[in-house]
Amino acid sequence: MRIPSDRDFTSRLRSAAVTARVGLWLGICFGLAFVTGLISHYAQLPDQPIPFPTSPAWGYRVTQGLHVISGTAAVPLLLVKLWTVYPRLFLRPPRALRAAVVDATERASIGVLVAGAVFLLASGLANSAQWYPWAFSFRTTHYAVGWITIGALVVHIAVKLPVIRHALGADVEDTVHDRPTSTEPGVLSRRGLLRTTWLATGVAVLVTAGSTVPVLRRVSVFGVRSGDGPAGIPINKSARAAGVTATATSSAYRLEVVRGASTLSFTRDQLLAMPQVTHDLPIACVEGWSASGSWTGVPVRSLLDLAGVPEGSDVRVVSLQQSGHYRETLLQANFADDPRTLLALALDGETLAVDHGYPARLIAPDRPGVLQTKWVTRLEVDA
Repeated sequence: MRIPSDRDFTSRLRSAAVTARVGLWLGICFGLAFVTGLISHYAQLPDQPIPFPTSPAWGYRVTQGLHVISGTAAVPLLLVKLWTVYPRLFLRPPRALRAAVVDATERASIGVLVAGAVFLLASGLANSAQWYPWAFSFRTTHYAVGWITIGALVVHIAVKLPVIRHALGADVEDTVHDRPTSTEPGVLSRRGLLRTTWLATGVAVLVTAGSTVPVLRRVSVFGVRSGDGPAGIPINKSARAAGVTATATSSAYRLEVVRGASTLSFTRDQLLAMPQVTHDLPIACVEGWSASGSWTGVPVRSLLDLAGVPEGSDVRVVSLQQSGHYRETLLQANFADDPRTLLALALDGETLAVDHGYPARLIAPDRPGVLQTKWVTRLEVDA
């Protein structure tokens, strides 16, 4: 066994001409995933200097769907790009000091970039499948590594920009930046490899995008959510898993609206006796799936008015479940005041299923699914 040399890799397919073209689309995918990831992260912050908008109601559905789709598309692109540049790992560093510094910077940025990219894509796909074989917080770690990876990507592009510009401007068969040993024809031509890469990327998107795009669900065999569930809305956590089946279906259930030392209490029948409002709103989760439903219930603003809560007040929403990161969520004032934000009691004209949050759940426009609290038992506003 010996350490390979770059001379051992002779295929013409491992060229800057191919790498630059694949890298361009990989960079677009990573950029799109990064921007939409920032949006998702910001939407989940309890303290927002600029309130997250409530319109359009489908905004989060689109951005989070794009986040997962662009991340999925990046997987085959990354694999092909790594294959094309793999021989450069075995190049000997230059002896000249300036060239050695540039080479070391490039290698370091590539090391961080590859490690970060693999982590983001692998952990993102695991999150989409709700598989967490780790002890760290996915959201905070994914966010931090995203910044590191984008930083490494910017450094890498800056170092390789002259080569990238020339390779993209020249014909794909151009050999100016090829390694001297890259002379053997491959099984495919360079154009054939690129076409195969675009096809693989398209297939990867097609077989997973149905989680976000309902019309594709029949062909998205790897979509993590098929649309199964009461009223066609998937379920992440059931009432049984949350340990609320007994309390959610108990006749002792009450919704409390608390303002300081003052508390109003309502049975579900009393909530049903109030004027009901129906809105068509999507529910979209961080895993990338989304679905639309016709939700009926009492506007949260109406309940706050009964308690004398002034407009512009943030509301703490408390669930019947006794544990979990999202047992309590903060409903920012602009969401609480939006007439489309409901304490939903029914879905598509039917009584809310217990797995969808019976006896009452929160549903608001343009809000991450993890913050659409189920089994709501308390609305709290500081005096």
